[in-house]
Amino acid sequence: MLKKDRFREFVAYFSSHNPDAQTELHYSNAFELLVAVILSAQCTDKRINQVTPKLFDRFPDAETLAAASVDEVFTYIRSVSYPNNKAKHLVGMAKMLLDTFNGVIPSAINELQKLPGVGRKTANVIASVIYDAPAIAVDTHVFRVSNRIGLTNQAKTPLAVEKQLVQHLPKQTLAIAHHWLILHGRYICVARKPKCDECPITYFCKYYEKVYLKGTKSTDK
Repeated sequence: MLKKDRFREFVAYFSSHNPDAQTELHYSNAFELLVAVILSAQCTDKRINQVTPKLFDRFPDAETLAAASVDEVFTYIRSVSYPNNKAKHLVGMAKMLLDTFNGVIPSAINELQKLPGVGRKTANVIASVIYDAPAIAVDTHVFRVSNRIGLTNQAKTPLAVEKQLVQHLPKQTLAIAHHWLILHGRYICVARKPKCDECPITYFCKYYEKVYLKGTKSTDK
C-alpha cells in the first residue's frame, strides 16, 4: 500500500468511527488543562485524573498557584511521576504566566515552550486543544503507533514523527489525529503485544502486513 493510501485510509476510518475523539484528561478550562498536561508527562491520564480534583480545588487559577510553596503543591501531587520536579514546574509556570503573559495562556507554540514544564508536546496539546491550531503532539503512543502502522517511516525522534505527520495529514485533521493515535495506542496497539486480533485497521497496517501477511510485498513509498 502506498503511503498516501495509508494516510487516506487512516483518516477515513477514524473520521467515521471516532469523529469526536478528545483527551481523557479531566479539565474545565485552559489553565486546568495546562496543569494536567504538565503533570501527565511519563504518567497515566488515569492517575492524573485522580490527583487533579483536589489540586484544582486548592489552586483554581494562576494566582493561587503562583502564591503557593513548592512543598505544598508537592503534597497534592506526590503520587504522580517525578513529583518534586513537577511541583517546581507548576509554581514556576504560574509565576511566569502572571509576570510575562499577564495571566493569559499564550497560543503560540514557541511562547508556550517558555513556560516551566512545557516542552514541545505539551505546547502542541495546548495550541491544538485550546486554540484549534493545526498542530499535533507526539507522545509515546503517537510515536509508537505512527511508526508501527506505517504512517511514518524511519522516524527516530518525536520531532521527526511530528514533521512526517504534518506533511501527510490534512491540516484540519492534525489536532484530532493526535487523539486518534493516542487512544488506539492506549487500548489496541499497546506497546508490548498489540491486540491485532481486535484491531479494526489491520487492512492498512504495515505491522500487520509484515507479521501476519509475510508473503505480501509492501509498496510503501
